[in-house]
Amino acid sequence: MLLAVSASAEVIVGGSGSRCSEDPACINRLHPDIPMVARVAAGERIVFIGRDAGDLHLDPDEYSSAPESPREGLGIVHPLTGPVYIEGAVPGDVLAVTILALKPGKEGWTYASPGGFGGDQVNTGQRFIVWRLNEEYAESDALPGIRIPNGSFPGVVTTLPGPVELQIMLSREQQLADSGGAVLVPDPHLAEPSSLCGPEGSKPQECLRTIPPREHGGNMDIRYISTGATVYLPCFIEGCGLALGDFHYAQGDGEVSGTAIEMDGEITVTTRIVKDGPDLSYGPHYEGPASLLAIPSTRFYATTGFPLKAESDVPRDIAYLASTKVVGLSNLSKDVNLAAVNALVSMIDYIVAEYGYDRTQAYLIASVAVDLRIGQLVDVPNVGVTAILPLDIFTQ
Repeated sequence: MLLAVSASAEVIVGGSGSRCSEDPACINRLHPDIPMVARVAAGERIVFIGRDAGDLHLDPDEYSSAPESPREGLGIVHPLTGPVYIEGAVPGDVLAVTILALKPGKEGWTYASPGGFGGDQVNTGQRFIVWRLNEEYAESDALPGIRIPNGSFPGVVTTLPGPVELQIMLSREQQLADSGGAVLVPDPHLAEPSSLCGPEGSKPQECLRTIPPREHGGNMDIRYISTGATVYLPCFIEGCGLALGDFHYAQGDGEVSGTAIEMDGEITVTTRIVKDGPDLSYGPHYEGPASLLAIPSTRFYATTGFPLKAESDVPRDIAYLASTKVVGLSNLSKDVNLAAVNALVSMIDYIVAEYGYDRTQAYLIASVAVDLRIGQLVDVPNVGVTAILPLDIFTQ
């Protein structure tokens, strides 16, 4: 049954019920058999009413709801709005999705824990903070002296995988899990639609998690895919199955804690079907005005990082490879991940020393405002990463 509501030239999708499980237009898994909730012609304006990544209902004055562990509650992640059938789109087409506007909610949240990127090296604690949002900036009592400008964007823009693509993705992710890699395999806990993906659903072990981006798009968490940008997604099934969600008020490149300023919101998009479009085998493409690439500040401070470590250390993210070569080396060759961690640690040290925040506060600031960018990839062995801090976020 199609559930879209038409308002003049717009099609409104989602927004019913207080929880994802109560909204027929809310999903948090990906599968080609998920029913479409709206049918829309290419070129029509679509308004997706979306929930925050944890489907939380927060008071900006409430700070006591931190989950007990970094992975608790991930069954609900991410509540997306859709999927929407785009008339005339067939497998092999490319779907161009242009973002026209994103209206933020009134509150947001950010969570930090040692399980985030570089969290063990940063020595961060566990903390959950709530932000007050308006059209211009975000503020939190937990981070006095910080004002984050509005840089709203959808973390997730996706089409549905086709049957062939689904099996390829399931197989490679299970292989990675079997090898001890960091990956979330299908899990029916809190899965929506429950009739397909839940514990009593028809295909609970075939529904992809929304945590990783893949060829279909998904949780790309690219802050440049914002108002004015167009993202190009592959169409694997008839109608493509467009879904959006995981709205972020602001995020640094890297989203190091694992969360940005997470929020609900309303996003307006329009679509175009592209025949003989670009090859998206390695992931979606996107374009937009160059202004989207700028940092939201008149001045910045930056640190750098290279793949250096103590000889006895084995970086957490490659421990599953069980390499006997890593122990004993103090320099890894062309390891961008380690270089990024070192740039981040230097930035955390700087924020703590210069502004007086504790390490967890500094980590939260980095997740929502600091950009990790590649400097170069060719100066072997030391590839370089830089961490860029916009200084205008500090009001004191």
